[in-house]
Amino acid sequence: MQRPDAPLQVAVAGLGFGEKVILPALRDCPGTEPVALWHPRRERVAAASLAAELPGFDAFDALLADPAVEAVVIATPPEPRFALARAALEAGKHLLLEKPVALNAEQVEELQRLAIERGLVVAVDFEYRAVPHVQQLAALVAQGVLGDPWLVTFDWLMSSRADPSRPWSWYSQAAAGGGVLGALGTHAFDTLHWLIGPSRSLSARLSTAIGERPIPGSGAMGLVDAEDSALIQLDLEDHRGRAVPAQLSLSSVARAGRGFWIELYGSEATLVLGSSNQADYVHGMQLWMARPGEALRLVPADPALAYGRTWEDGRIAPVRRLLGWWSQAVRECRPMVPGLAEAVTSQRCCDWARLGTEGP
Repeated sequence: MQRPDAPLQVAVAGLGFGEKVILPALRDCPGTEPVALWHPRRERVAAASLAAELPGFDAFDALLADPAVEAVVIATPPEPRFALARAALEAGKHLLLEKPVALNAEQVEELQRLAIERGLVVAVDFEYRAVPHVQQLAALVAQGVLGDPWLVTFDWLMSSRADPSRPWSWYSQAAAGGGVLGALGTHAFDTLHWLIGPSRSLSARLSTAIGERPIPGSGAMGLVDAEDSALIQLDLEDHRGRAVPAQLSLSSVARAGRGFWIELYGSEATLVLGSSNQADYVHGMQLWMARPGEALRLVPADPALAYGRTWEDGRIAPVRRLLGWWSQAVRECRPMVPGLAEAVTSQRCCDWARLGTEGP
């Protein structure tokens, strides 16, 4: 039995986001300690383990058999994530999962059942819940500043894939979990559910603007069937059970897109949160508020929510904060929020969006 104050011993599976963001966040968080790396390609994990001075594995079952590993962060592409997560839970490991957690809500529910049966704590990296300005917005809503929510709009318009020469990859394939719903929609649905309440119903129009991309090293073009834009209308349910109309616009091909903007219109106030900084979702975020009859005014950042440290890569600080919540939940043997319950409701909305329309 580990001491309540002992750092959680964590392995990192996946060496893209895992190496760039998860690993430095684990090292800086006092509640976690990285102890191993995994990647299916031997040469890839050998180079990473040498640089990080950590043991490296290319066999996932060998990683899970290592008694030094208490928990695993799974930061692979989406397609293998479900099978890896299930194997880790069956081996008794706590988990932090990147999103989308799986390819459909039924798979997420299976992981949720297994985690409950085994008494394991599973976090999901909905890191916008750990961004100070988003936390400040959520606090204002929880305090009743908005009053009754009347309308929500959420524009998340990025240009990350607007270049047609960007290579074909798993992101281009719907069956592999690619597309803007998995990349942005999972976060957006979770944020809306956190701020206002769960989705009652939705209708969606998905589109793919760039239908083919060059396959690396081949000279051939690969078909893109994953959506790069999504226009979604939802009914959210507020804490009093009333329907709140919401409009969500997502795109990864919006040249000079406006970035990340949430607008909440209520009976007592208007709240606007946004950033046009497409390169970093922490640096550049600002919050505005207006009472009825007033113009929007900037709300000073709450110093109590500020990070103790930031990095040039803005993704590290919110992930580090979320890792702290996770390690504390593990040591206190309590459920994690955000966890699989939140992932189920987010993923179900992604599933509904791919069907076009869902609800009563």
